[in-house]
Amino acid sequence: MTDRLQAAPNLALNETIARRRSAGEPLIHLAFGEAQLPVPAEVLDWLTTGARRTEYGPVAGDERVRSSLARYFDRRRLPTGPEQIVVAPGSKPLLMSLMAVVEGDVLLSSPSWVTYEPQARLFGRRVHRVPVPEGYGGAPDPSALRESIRTARTGGSNPRLLVLTLPDNPTGTVPPPEAIRQVCAVAEEEDLLIVSDEIYRDILHDPDLPFLSPAEEAPDRTVICTGLSKSLGLGGWRIGAARFPVGRQGDLLRTRTVAVASEVWSTLAGPMQEVATRAFDEPKVITEHFLAGARLHGAVARAVHSLVTTAGAICRAPQGGFYLYPDFEPVRESLREHGVTDSVSLQRHLLENLGVAVLGGHHFGDDPGALRFRIATSLLYGDDSAQRERALAATDPQSTPHVALMLNQLAVAFNALTAGKGTHA
Repeated sequence: MTDRLQAAPNLALNETIARRRSAGEPLIHLAFGEAQLPVPAEVLDWLTTGARRTEYGPVAGDERVRSSLARYFDRRRLPTGPEQIVVAPGSKPLLMSLMAVVEGDVLLSSPSWVTYEPQARLFGRRVHRVPVPEGYGGAPDPSALRESIRTARTGGSNPRLLVLTLPDNPTGTVPPPEAIRQVCAVAEEEDLLIVSDEIYRDILHDPDLPFLSPAEEAPDRTVICTGLSKSLGLGGWRIGAARFPVGRQGDLLRTRTVAVASEVWSTLAGPMQEVATRAFDEPKVITEHFLAGARLHGAVARAVHSLVTTAGAICRAPQGGFYLYPDFEPVRESLREHGVTDSVSLQRHLLENLGVAVLGGHHFGDDPGALRFRIATSLLYGDDSAQRERALAATDPQSTPHVALMLNQLAVAFNALTAGKGTHA
């Protein structure tokens, strides 16, 4: 019997890669969504300042950190009061809490981040997958969403919670504003609660790219989750936050979420509240770091995009975050010569025969027969802080020697992947 409680595939693979690398195996690791940015000295100072905060604080977070987050959302066209905010040790507990407190089943894009579905199933929620359009991910096709809801209800399900990811993990794209408006219209018609996972919002490769949060279009039914794991590369510090709607439904959701928090994590650690308070106020050092990080992420993602498309894949152009989601369907026959027929064998072949670790599309709720996988391009920035500092500061980061070396190795691997057995790549 298969145990339904299994380690998240991204975390399990990350630990496997670490063990194999420590044993001396030269692997290119592209399977883990870590920002790999150096930490500004000022942020380290804020952590030191906060280290004396050893007392338990309010479950939702103290007034300072919630006010800082309220101002952060104000600057993003979302007027917010501190009473709408809850902070937590990462955005994952907040997402899971919402799965727990919202009565009803869950609608997810296909593909979508690996954690959403397991969290929903832990609470006995049915999960309904809705395909994304060809041009973007992160939000389902509006027409397919409406049809999926009606089919689910006909089958006795009660879909109530729609999860969006803006910008998207795994495709690295941003739905256009009109697509978000259409999805919000469906949510209004069908009485859905929207959870908008916006942890990558501050990593738009083009700062002028139009971005519409569903909280702007459907303010009374949208919860936003965010954090500092991606924009500042503070994944191990576990700083997350949620913004709840104003009104009766928002108040009830927040109250229930705080109740879950009181029984599970008690409060965000005091030192991390200090960091969050300062970072979400966005002093110059933070805004400059956001811009530099987005520039680095965009440059390297575009370079890898060129590699996979040259190797024969179809791939959406990256717009935000640090991911790509190539589809090798056009070269299926060449891959078949290597025993690759689906995303499981594709992930395995890349790792075992070409030394490249990726996460197959089956982990993201995609069709397991498809030849798709996610690449985390941020893992190419260097093995230590000094290399990452150089990549971050470079005008042309993909030409930085250590990054260029990794890109060259990837080019060889992807060309070998799609070359037939009788072809010398």
